[in-house]
Amino acid sequence: MQRRDFLKSSALLAATAGAATKADVPAHNWGKHDFGSGPTVSDRLNQGPFPQYPPSAIIPTDDVVMTTTPTDDVVPNYGKGLVTYITADSGTEEIKSDNIQQAIEDLVKFPLGQQLYIRPTWREVQPRPGKLQLPEYVKLLFDLAKKNNKRVGLRIQMCAPDYTHSAALPDFVLEKVPKVDLILKDQSEAGTAKRYLENPHSKYQPRYDDPIFQNAFTDLVGELAAEFDGNPQVEFIDTFMYGFWGEGHTWPFANNPFPDYQTAERTWIRMMEVQIEHFKKTPLLTNTQPDFSRVGNSEMLDHSVRSNNWIRSDTIFIENEQIEALSNRPPWIAALLEQGLPGKPPDPSTSIEDVSAAENMISHVMDIGANYWSLWNFHQINAKNLITYYQAYPAAFDRINRRIGYRVRPSFIWSYEDTGYLGLIIGFANDGIAGVPGVLRVTVESKDGKVLQSGCLDPGYPIPGKIRQAQLVLPQGSQFEGLKLRAEIEVKGMRYPVRWACHQKLSDDGSLTLRKNLRQAV
Repeated sequence: MQRRDFLKSSALLAATAGAATKADVPAHNWGKHDFGSGPTVSDRLNQGPFPQYPPSAIIPTDDVVMTTTPTDDVVPNYGKGLVTYITADSGTEEIKSDNIQQAIEDLVKFPLGQQLYIRPTWREVQPRPGKLQLPEYVKLLFDLAKKNNKRVGLRIQMCAPDYTHSAALPDFVLEKVPKVDLILKDQSEAGTAKRYLENPHSKYQPRYDDPIFQNAFTDLVGELAAEFDGNPQVEFIDTFMYGFWGEGHTWPFANNPFPDYQTAERTWIRMMEVQIEHFKKTPLLTNTQPDFSRVGNSEMLDHSVRSNNWIRSDTIFIENEQIEALSNRPPWIAALLEQGLPGKPPDPSTSIEDVSAAENMISHVMDIGANYWSLWNFHQINAKNLITYYQAYPAAFDRINRRIGYRVRPSFIWSYEDTGYLGLIIGFANDGIAGVPGVLRVTVESKDGKVLQSGCLDPGYPIPGKIRQAQLVLPQGSQFEGLKLRAEIEVKGMRYPVRWACHQKLSDDGSLTLRKNLRQAV
């Protein structure tokens, strides 16, 4: 795909000002990097250790009285899942159908997708200053999403190089803000650049630092936040970034519209801060795109993680720098992998060593530990295309659908009594491929729904492959049998119910009724 064929070895443009004024974050390993301790944890539970023998005993003798085991079912929850793309690079023109409305409905109902995604332009959502004026296809999508119990993620494009019929920016911005033409210095990339140069709407970039642009941008973000921040129908919002599709680049062009690197970085950090200030409840996803165009991507990405927002990538098969960020991110940070399926039908003859391109892609999305993966036939969006790929490779699609993101359950449940109080120590497991993208809150309720104890694990826990224990001390006289254990995920001050990912029978609300089920000797 030409769009993703980024330059693999190229000298970056040199900054024209002194290094002392730069704030860009140099490339670093993410695993041991200090991003802080993560989201604030209220009602933190004691997470051990819990010795029971003198001299360090803190609890009396205890026994495991209940266990759970993994389920093979798909367990949808907030902060994870497969994302059906409704529109992307080309708007509704990318939907291949004579009946766009029906095609959108078919995509919404595609059963593998738990979330939905759109990428409209600024012009489409705010053609005139002031209030948002959402296009009809966006209104239709939100209506269908509500009816089908699915949430929506979205990005607003300020540059859409595949829109040939109109600019991404509205006229009230274009008519007042200066523009700078993009320059191709490496003629070996002329073939790739041709599509941009032939489109009059994509061969320039605006002076993002112009005060008129900044004021209009701030007003737009405010209107978007008023509509979408904390909206129960919205899963996430992609961060506005520089250039093509908002991914953070204008490859293969050598220049950008700024007079120097410091101006570019300062402008984009301010624009990042505007977004963080307005979206206080709904996560922002910032692209991990390396800074080819020298506009401050590394600092934006760092801001995103430090503010407990999330990250995303539009490719995993080009720059290894992105793999480092995605795979070694803090466990409380979610990652979305946008890796499109081919637009043409599956062709078994193209498999290498009996592994198709689609199966290979799915395996590597899982290797990175993604929370989300795009269900998207590149520039050929249609539910029938997705169905064709699922029918060709059902095992691979089912595997990622079952394992993507986090899959938490109370693996071990200990019970003890101490001076009339019932105590529980619960060992939480995560059978998924990612940490909990926020804070997991667990609550014990009586049979009649009264909250007996509630508290949180540390951010990101439990992480895959490890047990995180926590203690809950219940009121005097509490009895183990019949108590309900439920979970929620806290993200940016919002709480979302979590269904336990266990084989054992759950209540309709996803909670587990406690009962003794460990009969074998241990």
